[in-house]
Amino acid sequence: MSIVPLHKVTLCGLVREKRAILEGLQALGCLHLVSLRPPSEEPEAAALAPGKDALEVLRYLLDCPHRLRQVREDADFDVNDVVARTLDNRQRTQRASDRRDFTARRIRDVEPWGDFTLPPEDALDGYKLWFYIVPRPVRSEQPVWQVVHEDNRNAYVVVVAREEPSPASMPVPRTHTGALSLSQLQANLDQAEFALEELAAERSLLTRWILLLSHNLAVAENRAALARAMEQTLEHEALCVVQGWIARNNLPRLDAFAAAQRLAVLVEEVSGDDEPPTLLDNPESVAGGEEIVQFFQMPGYRIWDPSAVVFFSFALFFAMILADAGYAALLALLLGAFWRRLGRTVRGRRLRSLGSLITGLSLIYGVAAGSYFGLAPAPESLPGALHVVHMDDYPAMMRLAVSVGVLHLMLAHAITAWRLRGSPRIGAPLGWIATMAGGMALWLGGGGVGPDGLLSAMGPWLIGLGLGAVLLGSSDRPLRGGVNLARRLLDGLLAVTDVSKVFGDVLSYLRLFALGLASASLAATFNELATTTLHAVPGVGVLLYLLILGLGHGLNFVLCIVSGLVHGLRLNLIEFYNWSVSEQGYPFQAFRKKEVEVWSR
Repeated sequence: MSIVPLHKVTLCGLVREKRAILEGLQALGCLHLVSLRPPSEEPEAAALAPGKDALEVLRYLLDCPHRLRQVREDADFDVNDVVARTLDNRQRTQRASDRRDFTARRIRDVEPWGDFTLPPEDALDGYKLWFYIVPRPVRSEQPVWQVVHEDNRNAYVVVVAREEPSPASMPVPRTHTGALSLSQLQANLDQAEFALEELAAERSLLTRWILLLSHNLAVAENRAALARAMEQTLEHEALCVVQGWIARNNLPRLDAFAAAQRLAVLVEEVSGDDEPPTLLDNPESVAGGEEIVQFFQMPGYRIWDPSAVVFFSFALFFAMILADAGYAALLALLLGAFWRRLGRTVRGRRLRSLGSLITGLSLIYGVAAGSYFGLAPAPESLPGALHVVHMDDYPAMMRLAVSVGVLHLMLAHAITAWRLRGSPRIGAPLGWIATMAGGMALWLGGGGVGPDGLLSAMGPWLIGLGLGAVLLGSSDRPLRGGVNLARRLLDGLLAVTDVSKVFGDVLSYLRLFALGLASASLAATFNELATTTLHAVPGVGVLLYLLILGLGHGLNFVLCIVSGLVHGLRLNLIEFYNWSVSEQGYPFQAFRKKEVEVWSR
């Protein structure tokens, strides 16, 4: 759980061997290249890069629900032909789908009027048919008005007139039924469905080329990466120079490669002026936090790796927002359904471990909260005995949420203090820890007697001591000279003004209580609404009961998932990052060959 130490390496060889050197480094796959030339258009790399169409085609075929056995070898395989045929299939599928949807809408619009065909213009001696959907009850001043269909809201009427009735004489605008009859529209719908079935079969046949297409794309990407590397090297007369960053544990492999290629190698430590990339190293069990960190903001090389903290705290916050054991069981079912699919890639396995922790903590917290799809267990039962977190006890829940927030932010300051050990600025994070502890003691004590009174008495002392440490420990200016002391005091005063930000960040954690309460309240409301409907509507009430429960809890479950993701990430990547990750970096990207993952049916 750390940022991997890097070294800057410079390799020098002959220009005529440059391609062989870079191909060897690409096969080695452990060097992050540094460009030694000014930026260019890189036309060679652009020409060799895999086209956007080919990548879209691969995604389109991988999304096909019915994939066939793969062709592994074919001397006549033409990647351009497969790409063109697949793009044509996707385009024709989109057109057929649009035509099917449009026809289905037209059928719904025309169906109330019945199956009819408009007569020719001269068939009614100049009269025409004008169609209207009129809200009931039907009223009109038109002489010829025929109701052809009625439902509980509207009447479908036809007016026979030479000219369109004036808007003033009609309660609603005219409806356009189109020239096609209902039977013709149904025939068109059948044709569109047949076309979609044929296109789906054609797409399924094209999936047999996924493996070869992936291989060709990987080869093209490797060639493009090699071309970019060729343009990043420095050439001087007969010599070429390659520079990059490498992890310390990979130096023996690079030395062996350089010796085999007869290259000169210079290995340097990271200097103060260098800006190396960040390479995170986490055990697979907590590497899901690394995926979150990389998604939001890569920490700088000289900071620290927050992946493990984010891994556990995000899962805890998600569980507190979900706050229901029944929903946690649904989450477990979803994770189980995608378990094997997530296990196919490294990223998937990392997210799977994160999902497992989230599910486990959500189940534990849901049982503690005593909520099972919004239902509370009987007090005398085992689940009732495990019901120790009471969502309706607002003061207690607020204390719990704020305590979690204070501990989370105190951890951020403690990590910052550890990083600043030996520095005069260590007083600031330690001071904020004392300030938050004092504020928490003052709030929990409430001015009472006994242990509460002791907390209340300790609170102001801790706050004063903490703000004093922030005032004196927020600058590394020397403690000599009037100007330095004045500037150091000014730096401290500016730092003390952050007390409002600390207070606001702590209060942000109240969202854990608010969202958990909203989840429980919505679940209970849907249960009550379904039960009321069941007793109020005999017979069909059972169907309405099941419908309300299904739709209500489904909607609430989705809202809980979204809230858990958004606010769980926010508390980690805004409030927590604000006090512990002060420098943004960029990811380590190894110059390596892209491997083709073998796909099986």
